Amino acid sequence: MADLQVKIDRLELKNPVMTASGTFGYGPEFADFVPLHELGGIIVKGTTLHPREGNDYPRMVETASGMLNCVGLQNKGVDYFCSHIYPEIKDIGTNIIVNVSGSSPDDYAECAARVAALEHVPAIELNISCPNVKQGGMAFGVTCEGAASVVRAVRQRYPKTLIVKLSPNVTNIADIARAVEAEGADSVSLINTLMGMAIDVERRCPVLSIGTGGLSGPAVKPVALRMVWQVAKAVKIPVVGLGGIMTARDAIEFFMAGATAIEIGTANFIDPAVTIKVRDGINQWLDQHGCRSVQEIIGVV
Repeated sequence: MADLQVKIDRLELKNPVMTASGTFGYGPEFADFVPLHELGGIIVKGTTLHPREGNDYPRMVETASGMLNCVGLQNKGVDYFCSHIYPEIKDIGTNIIVNVSGSSPDDYAECAARVAALEHVPAIELNISCPNVKQGGMAFGVTCEGAASVVRAVRQRYPKTLIVKLSPNVTNIADIARAVEAEGADSVSLINTLMGMAIDVERRCPVLSIGTGGLSGPAVKPVALRMVWQVAKAVKIPVVGLGGIMTARDAIEFFMAGATAIEIGTANFIDPAVTIKVRDGINQWLDQHGCRSVQEIIGVV
């Protein structure tokens, strides 16, 4: 058995396989398929300061080698999470990481501060791809200044491990990564979904209720892999890779590109046991290639 342990700042993972926010619920939903305590970490669905109803239906559609979604961060707010959901998941036996979203730097910071009080949540993943309502709807994560402003505000109020999830819908993702690193991010995860669209040719209108949505699944993997490779060379903090990972070989490509850990998202909808299968496959590949630790292949490309 190869050593699969990795570290993201102070966060110790028993193996590098985590779940992507929004694709695994809060964890217990998958307990019949996966021994949750054997995962490296569970990143729960997006949490905001105030409750959000999300977008109207339809808000998911299958595409060639992937899917589009415009769920819209539907959740009952951070206070509900702290009082009702956290007690049910705090003793799962693996790292529980909360994905935090907001509509202003202050919203992000307040939400993060409330999560910081939870003893068994050692890290947050900051989703900076949310619309910035004060800047005409532009997402914070598409400019260095916007990304930095959110991380700066959160870092002042959040003392634990801070992972920042980057948007791929940018000109130069390495510049964004360097900007959040400079403001105190302990790690970056990438990529979030690519913007896409599907059209119903009979009804002559978009399939999704708001017109566009986030593209995920195998179709985005080459883009995600390229961006992870670029960012890993641009920053000194650990990189978490995600985007179209379906198999252990996919995950190994991300490690070789420079990722310290990976997240599995859309694949959970196809095979709810995929996370453990990928973990076992990584171990098998390392054994077959004479590697005693996953560390031996991180960033070799």
